[in-house]
Amino acid sequence: MSRYTIAVTRTASRHSDPDAVIGYDRPLQTFFLQAFPDADGENLELWLGTDLREFETLSRLRTAAIARGFDFIPLASASFTSCWTTMPAKRITRSATRSSRIFSTEHPPADVNPQRK
Repeated sequence: MSRYTIAVTRTASRHSDPDAVIGYDRPLQTFFLQAFPDADGENLELWLGTDLREFETLSRLRTAAIARGFDFIPLASASFTSCWTTMPAKRITRSATRSSRIFSTEHPPADVNPQRK
């Protein structure tokens, strides 16, 4: 899981959370955004990206934040965005099994298809 600190702003009041967290959750294959914790730091006013493939792009994450009355500065840092643009695009679906992943490889293991003469 990758996590970075970012500033998130409530659009109505222009109040910001300079310690919000944005990142990518590999097991869920989604970007996430967490901002505005309560006084105890246990509950968040904004927490997006908790479901499988909920936000597959930063653009979709930002659109969802704006729809809920929040915004963050578009990410322009090359070091920040490059960590996701260089990630492998390989996805494993929930219904995939170990055997289906083995047989979907370009070159099957030697014991799967032995050649007989």
